[in-house]
Amino acid sequence: MTIKRDVFDGLFILEMANNHWGSLERGKRIIDDFAKVVRYNNVRAAIKLQFRDVDAFIHPDHRHRTDVRYIKKTLDTKLSHEDFVEFAEYIRASGCIPMATPFDESSVDLCVELGFPILKLASSDLNDWVLIEKMASTRLPVIASTGGSSLKDVDDLVTFFEHRSIPLALNHCVSLYPSEDSELELNQIDFLRNRYPGVTIGFSTHEYHDWRSSVMLAYAKGARTFERHIDIEMDEVPVSPYCSLPHQVDEWFRAWHHAQEMCGGSSVEKRQPPTREVEYLDALVRGVYAKHDLPAGHRLTESDVFLAVPLLKGQLSCRELIAGEQLLREVSAKAPITIDSMDNPYSRNAQLRDHILSRGLDPE
Repeated sequence: MTIKRDVFDGLFILEMANNHWGSLERGKRIIDDFAKVVRYNNVRAAIKLQFRDVDAFIHPDHRHRTDVRYIKKTLDTKLSHEDFVEFAEYIRASGCIPMATPFDESSVDLCVELGFPILKLASSDLNDWVLIEKMASTRLPVIASTGGSSLKDVDDLVTFFEHRSIPLALNHCVSLYPSEDSELELNQIDFLRNRYPGVTIGFSTHEYHDWRSSVMLAYAKGARTFERHIDIEMDEVPVSPYCSLPHQVDEWFRAWHHAQEMCGGSSVEKRQPPTREVEYLDALVRGVYAKHDLPAGHRLTESDVFLAVPLLKGQLSCRELIAGEQLLREVSAKAPITIDSMDNPYSRNAQLRDHILSRGLDPE
């Protein structure tokens, strides 16, 4: 069975996470501000939430704890089922793709209920096989981040999804919040592409010094889906350094477009050079000139010719010189040896003949 992986290509994931802070108003403002940037840059983007069945996710004996940031933030940012339904509809209306990271099995069901087209598997859950089995049961495409993982973790995950013919993308990810440039290890994109040639490779990043370099390098290395955390400045809520603001994501998108432009087309086929490039190089090619007067019927030797620029229209170049070919007409000393003066394979090939007649300078 052919696995359709094009769903991942050129997909940007804007991770809202819990930056709505339990507020529909704040969450919708985030969606509005980033959807404008998405539309302006003409990219395909998902705005991603995080789903947890909070009542079951946190053990009741530990819900009171304030010393564990993860527990406190999860409780402080809790949303209702109706809130998530409203967010999903609002993201769709904005022109973006609604998406979520489900952290438990009932949250996978919620993703299905809301019609989300892609699921995200967090780095922390890369070997949570109860959750992975549940996600696979939906048959939906999955993007998995690989932060902090072992090679066996990733091998097992790829094998699991390939055996079930479920589309999978792997994000190279360094799960440090924020990440320094020296910690990004972008060469891992090469490693993942080489080890899993049938899997789309992406890049999920948390660095905070610039929004151009890493995406351009990642794209050039073959990453095709990209993820960043997003937030806005609102109500004096501090923005985490690993989160990107709308103007920074705008720069990120522009850098991706620039990288696409610079990288060009296929990386598995030889490029076809444009006419302008060919003509420029043809002007640097040496033409074949007679060293001395040569009679008709003479068979050329290396001592009969010299090579020099400029190359003239209709003149044979160093590329086509074949010793032993016979002259059809006499050629004066220092004169160009043209395709019409020789009996050779190039004169009998219409396409090559036309090319030789049209390249180079016009004779004076």
